[in-house]
Amino acid sequence: MTTPAVDALYALREQTQRTISELTGDFQAVLRASTDTNADDEHDPEGSTIAFERAQLGALLDSARHTLAEIDSALERVAAGTYGGCEICATPISPERLEARPAARLCLACASTHRTG
Repeated sequence: MTTPAVDALYALREQTQRTISELTGDFQAVLRASTDTNADDEHDPEGSTIAFERAQLGALLDSARHTLAEIDSALERVAAGTYGGCEICATPISPERLEARPAARLCLACASTHRTG
């Protein structure tokens, strides 16, 4: 099944994998910086602390991993032939919604009712 939404899923997957790789490198650099120094970053008036940077990068990395899982789930639905159908009411998800959110699981009506998707 090749549609603009499916093509977008593959492109988004590549982009997300690159983001995860970059964030992982940044996260490891922050960890190395925190072990290579004995600076008291908690009281440094010059900016954010290493702990804050580590937490921020960790949250971004978690979000990117979640996005990748959603994309992979959508690609599994493509392979199973169920992609594009709402998981709640089974009606087709509009092409416009899939273009905007290629990994969408729910039609717009169900997404607005259930606050997911």
